[in-house]
Amino acid sequence: MEPCGDLETPLGEPPGPGGRVAEDEALGEDSGEWWSPEFHLQRKLADPSHSEQQDRSRVLEELTMIVQEMKKYFPSERRNKPSTLDALNYALHCVHSVQANSEFFQILSQNGAPQADVTMYSLEELATIASEHTSKNTDTFVAVFSFLSGRLVHISEQAALILNRKKDVLASSHFVDLLAPQDVRVFYAYTARAQLPFWNNWTQRAPRYECAPVKPFFCRIRGGEDREQEKRPSPFRIIPYLIHVHHPAQPESESEPCCLTVVEKIHSGYEAPRIPVNKRIFTTTHTPGCVFLEVDEKAVPLLGYLPQDLIGTSILTYLHPEDRSLMVAIHQKVLKYAGHPPFEHSPIRFCTQNGDYIILDSSWSSFVNPWTRKVSFIIGRHKVRT
Repeated sequence: MEPCGDLETPLGEPPGPGGRVAEDEALGEDSGEWWSPEFHLQRKLADPSHSEQQDRSRVLEELTMIVQEMKKYFPSERRNKPSTLDALNYALHCVHSVQANSEFFQILSQNGAPQADVTMYSLEELATIASEHTSKNTDTFVAVFSFLSGRLVHISEQAALILNRKKDVLASSHFVDLLAPQDVRVFYAYTARAQLPFWNNWTQRAPRYECAPVKPFFCRIRGGEDREQEKRPSPFRIIPYLIHVHHPAQPESESEPCCLTVVEKIHSGYEAPRIPVNKRIFTTTHTPGCVFLEVDEKAVPLLGYLPQDLIGTSILTYLHPEDRSLMVAIHQKVLKYAGHPPFEHSPIRFCTQNGDYIILDSSWSSFVNPWTRKVSFIIGRHKVRT
């Protein structure tokens, strides 16, 4: 039987100048080197557009998968379906938060060693401080964390009961790990070491922590040992102070800079112990465009929102749809009579955090910038109607 020719010749392609031999010669290789790595590299170089297109397709496919995975972690409270840009912006926000987390606890004091008039506290003294400030309030605990490592140096005994967590788990935690992710940035902003008053300086002037010179802030803290409880963190009022802690293993002249926080759980103002009817009053400030600028801390147990939930959002979002036009009219009247005494207006219905509406009787005024003679912000004083 006659040989059928070159068995590796593609079907329907005669051997010769138009076949693989011609292609081999064009690449400068003989047919004996068909399977060599050098030959395949030259084939890729000879047709770069096909290889580049495959690379682009592969990268696009991987990028799509990553974006879809990012969208799974997008905050559930966002009402609209996240776009690709939303997912990327949120990922960038998370990266910034992680960087802040790692950098925050590496900040040392500007003057190096503690000042001479700063009192150093031992771990035993911290326990005494904690017991003094939590004995009269079962919803309060004291937590002390290190500025250098972020770990808890001390935490009150009753913190385990309030947070429904094991004490040994709390003792080995970073305080920031207990917070709801959306409140981490707020926590960093209010516990910046440079702005905190010294604990011993304050205790020499004020007998009660409610009169503290530092402004309290609010964060949600996750409690419980199961996922269901962690999904519903509770709001807490936090007051931070600067304190220096001396460990037994350290030389007497050395101490560790720490943040002492007095943490109090917030309950609904409508549940026992209820806030008296005549004290269900809070204030808010807005831009002329109805955007929240500040929210009084007294609003937290009455509305259920933390200040950071409202600031930067429009008040119209939280009003009953039938009352939104009324709020616009109120703002227009305030702008028209800028600088006049506060005036009362029709009550409005405000949607609380749990979805219920409450009725607010409000009085409105404005602050006029003396230089520009324009309204800088609008002030609302609200009383919850019974």
